[in-house]
Amino acid sequence: MDRRERRCFEIEPFLRIPFQPLLPIALLLATATGCAPLGRRFDPRAKPGMEKHGVGDAAFQQVSLHALLPAGALLRPTELFRLGVGDLVEIEQLGFPNTLQLCRVMPDGMLYYHTAAGMKVTGLTLPDLKTQIESALREYYRNPQVSIILRNVSSQRIWVMGRVNTPGLYPLAGPTTVLEAIARAGGLFASRFSGTTEELADLRHSFVVRNGEYVPVDFLKLLRNGDLSQNIYLKGGDYVYLPSVLNSEVYVMGAVYSPRAVGFMDQVTLLSAISAAKGLLPGAYAQRAVIVRGSLVEPSVATVNVNRIMMGKDPDVALEPRDIVWIPNSPWDRVETYAKMALNTFTRTVAANQGAHTASSQSGPVQPNIPISSPQ
Repeated sequence: MDRRERRCFEIEPFLRIPFQPLLPIALLLATATGCAPLGRRFDPRAKPGMEKHGVGDAAFQQVSLHALLPAGALLRPTELFRLGVGDLVEIEQLGFPNTLQLCRVMPDGMLYYHTAAGMKVTGLTLPDLKTQIESALREYYRNPQVSIILRNVSSQRIWVMGRVNTPGLYPLAGPTTVLEAIARAGGLFASRFSGTTEELADLRHSFVVRNGEYVPVDFLKLLRNGDLSQNIYLKGGDYVYLPSVLNSEVYVMGAVYSPRAVGFMDQVTLLSAISAAKGLLPGAYAQRAVIVRGSLVEPSVATVNVNRIMMGKDPDVALEPRDIVWIPNSPWDRVETYAKMALNTFTRTVAANQGAHTASSQSGPVQPNIPISSPQ
């Protein structure tokens, strides 16, 4: 080799030494000796997402999920309450003293009152129950009439959790909207220093879960702007969650060994977040990892090829607090589908963890399941 090539050969090893103070010296020497660049290299010390071909803000696509609100969700329910296991009713036979009795629907769906034989009552309305009890009492009384009052509801309840004054389970005995549910939970928790709720509840990341599916209620519009088009009626089993604005975690979900929330310290990258979740599961479709950022109702979504990042062909991606990383286990065609499945997994997991913590302070974290079928 000639003299110039020999100088380049001698300088090149400095670029491979992971001792950062030597890098500026090596680069200056390379420039001074006129060594030609050897092509684009993966630099783990570079700020992720800033390279020319990296994944930056421009790679995020905004997706609107407003259309996913259930049909008729704003219409006041007209169906009557139906009894379920655990419900408590007060029954009295009119005109007969000492017949007032509190009766609970038993785990087998049966109810027992006075001289009437046990009867299956789950799914009955209160008028249906009245008719059935009076029919049973005709064996012993002429034209019996009973009074029935619903005293306690256990079969249909809603969860209101997060930054409210009294989080917990609430009975759903009649039509209840999101605003009414929050009011029953004492309203948003206020700061004792400022007396406001703005810095405590993260409205952009608040959500409703129904039957394991994310319901895109825009809490920011509802609670700050008074937009009643977001004030849907709740159903039994619905989960309302208003997280803290102080939460700065990154969530890693999907086809990883240990789905979890990763604490955000100085900087978290896509690869470091996946590493904190113990890595990818076999069969993970890492070519289209999903990053969901911003409001849950109108999120910005990016799909990233994790395999190329791990091979050094693409730069790592800098994550932001409250980002959701979702690793699918099969390919999908549309970014809206990726966003919907990522948010379903995220909200279902948060709801399960919060519910388990409420039920028992000793409960461990709930691991999310990985959807394997196409959403409807």
